[in-house]
Amino acid sequence: MVFTAVMRPPLTARGIEQAQNLHTLLHGVSFDLVLCSELERAQHTARLVLSDRQLPVQIIPELNEMFFGDWEMRHHRDLMQEDAENYSAWCNDWQHAIPTNGEGFQAFSQRVERFIARLSEFQHYQNILVVSHQGVLSLLIARLIGMPAEAMWHFRVDQGCWSAIDINQKFATLRVLNSRAIGVDNA
Repeated sequence: MVFTAVMRPPLTARGIEQAQNLHTLLHGVSFDLVLCSELERAQHTARLVLSDRQLPVQIIPELNEMFFGDWEMRHHRDLMQEDAENYSAWCNDWQHAIPTNGEGFQAFSQRVERFIARLSEFQHYQNILVVSHQGVLSLLIARLIGMPAEAMWHFRVDQGCWSAIDINQKFATLRVLNSRAIGVDNA
């Protein structure tokens, strides 16, 4: 595993292909708004998915992936040797230990909670496309359906797929997870 949260690696050729496939799959969905991480690879993904549409895109910093500090772009095998004490502490207690010069899980989950608290601002939109990162999306799913933050690991969010959550006034429903099927409005 390589930690690549906030560093600015560009979208890979595979990522571009996946986003172009999502463009085809989601062409039939009438999105009203796009909410996107401020990281360039997420914005590039959004542009590719929406390549033939003119939609407002709001950049939401709360949708950025967890920041791994000095661990960014580093392989876990290297960390086991070069930052063994901190990496071991994080592996043993990822909810409370903080990556060296990075963002801890508590701060990360509070940031995602701030985004969730803002969702009422967007209630007048029917279909919102959220373009973010695996950790954020897994945590978002867990929290929206009423599970604790640490339950995020129960939701593996695959790259190149789309998921759908229906949000009502009192609850949310995970309607689709990791689909590679053609999306339609109210699927």
